[in-house]
Amino acid sequence: MNTIRVTIKDHLSIITLDRGKSNALNREMITELNDILINIAGDPNIAGVIITGKEHFFSAGLDLIELYNYSEEEAESFWHLFLNFTATITAFKKPLIAAINGHSPAGGCVIALACDYRIMAEGKYIIGLNEVPVGIIVPNSIFKLYSFWIGQANATRSLLEGKLFTPGEALQVGLADEIVNPASILTAAERKIRKYMAMERNTWEQSKLNIRKDLITATSADQSEALQVMLKQWWAPATRSILKTIIDNLQKK
Repeated sequence: MNTIRVTIKDHLSIITLDRGKSNALNREMITELNDILINIAGDPNIAGVIITGKEHFFSAGLDLIELYNYSEEEAESFWHLFLNFTATITAFKKPLIAAINGHSPAGGCVIALACDYRIMAEGKYIIGLNEVPVGIIVPNSIFKLYSFWIGQANATRSLLEGKLFTPGEALQVGLADEIVNPASILTAAERKIRKYMAMERNTWEQSKLNIRKDLITATSADQSEALQVMLKQWWAPATRSILKTIIDNLQKK
């Protein structure tokens, strides 16, 4: 695998996002993440998963530089892939914890939202869904994930203004469950997940699936119609202009 690293420690799998400086999600990375989660789901020797990033970045979200240059067919294929991955991670029945050791906007936030518990590093980091100001229409399935944790009113307000939360704000609204020193984030994540892993496995997993029944239905539903609306806006001159400005700024850094 080129974009993620996987280590196994006493029935626990630690997936480290490892692509470039900011862990921007491209086709290869999403495919690798999707494949590893499907493999782990079927592996009786793995009882839990921690997903983490690297210093200062959990994931900066989708790789807009790569996406911007896609053809119409490539863009449609990519968005299908991303929504399928969202369905896979939402329906993953084993304990899954996000150790968010840096920035986690947009697609990075979606990964964190699909986890059962989010531990965030203290510091000048941000997390949230900021797609609307970028010109990307957020599918209902992802809004449901957001509102599952922070409530419908908070999710609505935050989504429509593209709000990005500091770790303290994220803790306050329920987007993060714990804030810890960056140096101890994996220790805190392992301590939490081993509590889940110590419980009777089938009882825990079936309870998780029951709780998530509506979320799993929403993320695994046919989203072709919503995707067409989204893609139409993706190619709109206004969105292309916003994306071009963002990309120009990213490439200057």
